Amino acid sequence: MREEYDIEKLNPRKNPYSKRLKKPITININESTIDYFKAKSEKIGIPYQTLINLYLTDCAENDRELKISWL
Repeated sequence: MREEYDIEKLNPRKNPYSKRLKKPITININESTIDYFKAKSEKIGIPYQTLINLYLTDCAENDRELKISWL
């Protein structure tokens, strides 16, 4: 191993997975909603947080519109 490396000659490149990195956040979700995703995740066999992330990613990628009724 060399004692010193010339950084400019190492040909640095961007991380190819950087677009897929996740950012930890804090979010308040109703307990019934968490229970729903936990039940679904047990049937599918993946962690419920991963399932929530997949669902939200699908909504964002497909530009889904929410149908909200406050009454």
